[in-house]
Amino acid sequence: MYTNGLSFLGGLVAFGAAAQAAYTIQDSYDETNFFEGFEFFDYPDPTNGFVKYLSADEANDQSLAGYANGGVYMGVDSTTMNPLTGRASVRVSSKKTYTENLIIADIAHQPAAACGTWPAFWTVGQNWPFNGEIDIIEGVNMATNTTYTLHTSPGCTVSQGDCNAGTGNVGCGIASEDTQTLADGFNDIGGGVYALEWTSSSINIFFFPRSGIPADITAGNPDPSTWGSPSTSFSGSGCDIASHFQNHQIVFDTTFCGDWAGKVFGSDPVCGSKAATCQEYVASNPDAFKDSYWLVNSVKVYTDGSNNSSRAEKYATIAKPFSA
Repeated sequence: MYTNGLSFLGGLVAFGAAAQAAYTIQDSYDETNFFEGFEFFDYPDPTNGFVKYLSADEANDQSLAGYANGGVYMGVDSTTMNPLTGRASVRVSSKKTYTENLIIADIAHQPAAACGTWPAFWTVGQNWPFNGEIDIIEGVNMATNTTYTLHTSPGCTVSQGDCNAGTGNVGCGIASEDTQTLADGFNDIGGGVYALEWTSSSINIFFFPRSGIPADITAGNPDPSTWGSPSTSFSGSGCDIASHFQNHQIVFDTTFCGDWAGKVFGSDPVCGSKAATCQEYVASNPDAFKDSYWLVNSVKVYTDGSNNSSRAEKYATIAKPFSA
């Protein structure tokens, strides 16, 4: 655990740099300002999870959000037996919204594989699914590979499928074939970098393990044209990206059970043998979640000076649930 030596939310300094040219820095969130730029979601889980999302004060008091090891720590309760209202966790969203940007997240640790968990790193617009959702890191239970997924209103079809499948709840997704992209495989290599290149014509997601991060990213001058093929690319004449994806918040969360992890819990050969239901297992096994935490080195947002934009808006809720 990275809980020792945490420093918490008071007295942080925020900064944002206005972009001037192609892929120049617009906003940078790290151990100096992350909780100034992100807000805590402490409402009931839209995906019906067995979780209690905490406010900033609650997360601070319970040492479930803060700074550690040079990064941003966001964890879950791993000590309470049988919590009545769900296991305590953290969900945060950027206060600013973004459209057609390059978003680069350097992550040292993501929640380890554990029965009942459903961690995610994603972006989403208001009035779901009409302004879209992009799932970058997402998996449940003992999954070993992230699933990249888009969720939209009707009229967006790409090679991965109809992004409004299941009225948007299923969306169009593809599982990575790389076991270093999620959970234990990711953590075993010291993490890495995810990059979301969002333009008016395509949504490209790149993953780089810690040992393979491009020098231009490290130098703060990212050039996606030099990175080779993305891990996945969503594009094509069947989807007008610009009209289906607008004004997204950046989100990190860890929920439990719910519409995906809970639904498939019993069919997982490992998890199904541990308890009759997902909620029963999560409630009675707090120690199983000691490694269910995020440690984020930074999230950087770049602009190329074309059609992208950001808006400093604050939203109380996500209007509709997302589900893989």
